[in-house]
Amino acid sequence: METEGGSNQTRVTEFVFLGFSGVPTGQTFLFLLFLAIYLVTLAGNSAILVLIQTDSHLRSPMYFFLSHLSCLDLCYSSVTLPKILVNLLRQRHTISYNQCMAQMFFLMTCAGSECALLAVMAYDRYAAICEPLRYTQLMSKPVCVLLATASWIWGLLDSTLHTALTANLAFCGANQIHHIFCDVPPLLKIACSDTYVNEMALHAASVFVGLSPFLLVVVSYIYILSAILQIRSSTGRQKAFSTCASHMLVVAIYFGMANVNYNRPRAGYSLEVDTLISSLFCIVTPMLNPLIYSLRNREVKEALRKMLGGQKKERVSSHKPASSSPSRPVDDHFQNPLAKHKGHAGTDS
Repeated sequence: METEGGSNQTRVTEFVFLGFSGVPTGQTFLFLLFLAIYLVTLAGNSAILVLIQTDSHLRSPMYFFLSHLSCLDLCYSSVTLPKILVNLLRQRHTISYNQCMAQMFFLMTCAGSECALLAVMAYDRYAAICEPLRYTQLMSKPVCVLLATASWIWGLLDSTLHTALTANLAFCGANQIHHIFCDVPPLLKIACSDTYVNEMALHAASVFVGLSPFLLVVVSYIYILSAILQIRSSTGRQKAFSTCASHMLVVAIYFGMANVNYNRPRAGYSLEVDTLISSLFCIVTPMLNPLIYSLRNREVKEALRKMLGGQKKERVSSHKPASSSPSRPVDDHFQNPLAKHKGHAGTDS
């Protein structure tokens, strides 16, 4: 800490995390656990990105947005886990003031962007199932790029506001954060200046950045469910429902954990419960998303099998005459993937 010139007030230059103070003898186990989670997160999301970029069957808006979700999850984990691993390894759970502000900024960017992106993905499912004849128009390439860009900007604006407000707070010697990484709520607890504006901004963000996208998801799935119930074929209903199953599961986990993490009681939770909830929301969720999509999605599983063990099959097909395998459209990335099924987009199983 540094003393401000001409006053007895000290300026905090370093914060101390207390999240793991309850397990002083289990640092090695925690290091191995979080390292395993980080490696699985990197491998799973990187595999999704590689598959979508290399497999010609994963050329639809649904997978375009899924690639952005995987990119967000990679950023999400990389914002918090490397610092946690370093602290566990050296058994000194500290972070500098500037690093804390930067960590909070990127964390809030990822959180706000993922909320918006999940709403965009719900709209894509609505367009594919409820508006199949206009799907290619509603989800054209320019529209998809615009929606993905807007999702990132949405989170960036939210994090800029919170970081600017938090940077203006004074921390008068209190530098112990009851958390495992820098986030807005735990920092507001230890600030010695008035946090009313910050708290109002946090409540406003929970409505506009969190609740609004969630309501858009709910409205989209109300229309989707109504359309699915009107399908006469049981196979068609199952196909239409399965294309939304993975996304609904991801939405339920993400928004559920976000609500518990940010809309906590004013008194807060115990340190152990707070640490567990934050770990589930910001660390475990990014690891689960690629697993959910890969296990529930037949096209992703087929692409993964092809990448891991399908080299022999590709060599055999390469000996066939060129005329036997008609070429795909040059710009098929934004075609309705199941137009032949009359609008039941997606092939999850």
